[in-house]
Amino acid sequence: MHIPEITVVKGLLTDTHTRCEHYNSPLDIIAIKMKCCNTYYACIQCHEAIAGHPAEVWRKNEFYTKAILCGNCNYEMSINEYLHSDYICPDCKSPLNPKCSNHNHFYFEEG
Repeated sequence: MHIPEITVVKGLLTDTHTRCEHYNSPLDIIAIKMKCCNTYYACIQCHEAIAGHPAEVWRKNEFYTKAILCGNCNYEMSINEYLHSDYICPDCKSPLNPKCSNHNHFYFEEG
C-alpha cells in the first residue's frame, strides 16, 4: 500500500472521501481529474457548478494519465487502470461504484 498524499478535490463535498451532494452512496469514493483544468472534482455536476468553463473529455491516447483518485486511500490511478479495475481500488481494495460507468462519456472518449 502506498503512503497517501493530501490531494485537493473540489466540489460540493459532503465528506472527506470525495462524496458530494450529487453522489454520496458508500461506493461513491472516486474523484476525477478534469482534463480542461487539471483539477480533481467529485463529479461532473460539481465541475459545472464551480469551474466556470465546459468540461473536456480525455482522449484514448491519454488514458495512461493518472486522473482517478480513490477517496478512501488517496491512491491516484491512470484512466486505463480505473477502467480495468472491476470497480475495486487497486491499492486499498475498497469497492467503487460500478454505476459510475454510466457517466464515462462525460470524462472519457468512447468507441
